[in-house]
Parts: sequence; structure tokens; C-alpha cells
Amino acid sequence: MRIQQPSPANDFLADHIELLRSSFRHWTGRELIAPDLEPAEAARQLYLAPFALLSHDTQADPVFNYANLCAQKLFEMDWSTFTQLPSRLSAEAPVRGERERLLETVARQGYIEDYQGIRISRGGRRFKIDQALIWNVIDHTGQFHGQAAKLVRWTFIDGGHTP
Repeated sequence: MRIQQPSPANDFLADHIELLRSSFRHWTGRELIAPDLEPAEAARQLYLAPFALLSHDTQADPVFNYANLCAQKLFEMDWSTFTQLPSRLSAEAPVRGERERLLETVARQGYIEDYQGIRISRGGRRFKIDQALIWNVIDHTGQFHGQAAKLVRWTFIDGGHTP
């Protein structure tokens, strides 16, 4: 199934973003973005946010189903490429076991903060993420819809970083 890229025509995938927002609030007691924003405006602002926001689905080998513009730039992938990528491939092969253990911990606990790990862009650029927050995406009935991540800090291993 092809996932449409967020745009004004589809309210920047406001329904999906509402799942991310409500799940984030459920697990952390905090807001992903200002709570008084209308769903379409919140989705637009999160798509354009200065931090990376990603989510993957519930397949046996989960595939990314959302990546805001910051995530697309960080991982050097356009929307179409990103939303066909199994999320495990965002980590280099030697650290995929660590990533899998992390996601199992999130599945048990609901979320984790301060995650650190090495990731790799499509172009082969390696970067270390710091203080990542990863959470289970659930709906109002508690049904599991996947997992999401907010990446605020990263350092390129070959130089450069974000605050």
C-alpha cells in the first residue's frame, strides 16, 4: 500500500499524527506539540518541525509509515523511499540486534527516553542519535499501531551536529 506524502490536500496525514500525539501524551504525560492546535495544523507543524519524527507499522518486519521533512533530510531519503523501507534498515547490520532489544523494551514499557544509538543514512552517512524518545503508538482502545520516535539531537560521525 502506497502511503501518500503529507500535504495540504490530505491535511498532512492529520489522522496518523493524532495517533502519534495521543500516544505520546498517554505514555509521557507531555505534549508532542501545542495541545490547542487543530489536527491539520498540528500535522503541518510536525511535518515541518526542526526535529525528526518517524513511525513504523506493525508488520512482522515493520516498515516506516511516516517521516517528517527533518527525518527525510537526516536519513537522505524522499517520502516514497522512506515509506517502503523496513525500519531495521535504518541501523547498520552490526547494531541491529541492539535496536531490536530497544524496541522490545519499548513494547514492554510503552516508551523510553534518552536512547542513544548509531544510524545510517541512505547515502551511507553515519550519525549518533542522543536523547531519542521512542514510544508505542496506540489508539483510544489500546490497540497497537506500531512505534514512533522523536529525534532531537544527533551528531554526524564524520563531523557536524545539531543542537
